[in-house]
Amino acid sequence: MKQITGKTYDIQGFSVQDGPGIRTTVFLKGCPLRCPWCHSPESQEFATELNWLNIRCLGLENCGLCLSSCPQMAIARGPVRQTALGEDIIYPVIDKTKCDNCGACADACKAKALYMCGTDQTVAEVMHRLLRDKPFFEESGGGVTVSGGECLCQPEFTLALLKQCKQNNIHTAVDTTGYVKWNIIESVLPFTDLFLYDLKCMDSALHKQVTGVPNELILDNARKIAQAGGRFWIRVPVIPLLNDSVEHFNKYGAFLSEIKEAIELVQLLPYHTLGVTKHERLLKNKKVFVAEPPSDQLLQARKAQLEDYGFKVIIH
Repeated sequence: MKQITGKTYDIQGFSVQDGPGIRTTVFLKGCPLRCPWCHSPESQEFATELNWLNIRCLGLENCGLCLSSCPQMAIARGPVRQTALGEDIIYPVIDKTKCDNCGACADACKAKALYMCGTDQTVAEVMHRLLRDKPFFEESGGGVTVSGGECLCQPEFTLALLKQCKQNNIHTAVDTTGYVKWNIIESVLPFTDLFLYDLKCMDSALHKQVTGVPNELILDNARKIAQAGGRFWIRVPVIPLLNDSVEHFNKYGAFLSEIKEAIELVQLLPYHTLGVTKHERLLKNKKVFVAEPPSDQLLQARKAQLEDYGFKVIIH
């Protein structure tokens, strides 16, 4: 079990939003959904991939090691651009059609402006990191949250990690989209104290149009988790023009009422634009959803709407 390997892209300590108490969240690569507002686009692909952080870049006139290091000749000189301080700088331009994510340019980059996102780690390696934080879990009633991406798309690793946590008397949470086969969820149920369960949109056709997948499996799995005795924190991203209407939240209320006894908390996650710059770091020329974040007035109204159904609701 200790040699089972998963691909992580971050391990974040002192997390206080991903379940009760002080937690350490393990983020795994890979997700079957393609939500255009995703605040962690680096989590979507299952493979390790190249990122570029322009504020670290020294500019080709001061460095340029990435140009000579790329075996695929995928890096070229870009146009002159201005930094936030008004200085002229020449940034590299990376042709993602040629880049094979070999990491040679990241290894050569002195400033770590180019870096690889995605690290293969064994369960033992991750547990070694997690056990450092166990005193904080014990003092705060916290624990470990396995997240993503979609962590259940790496089922063998997630299951092994959860088992190891329970053997060490650590509270466990699984942050999931619910878009996986039921037998995978069923396998982790005995080792999962809490499911952080995302419900992005109640209309299946619209859900598929926006995220790439329908929602019937997600809703059905939620019902099965509740029937099996699982516990939920339901997470609802509040996305302008998608699911922020009174009518849509009535649909949330009606569905959540079916599994009400299993729900400890409903979290409203207001849309924000922090993911836009992350999309730019991935160097992919794709359209990104950009809108005005929901107002405090709207969020309070939707919070009160679900509270009228009898749920405890917080705004993340």
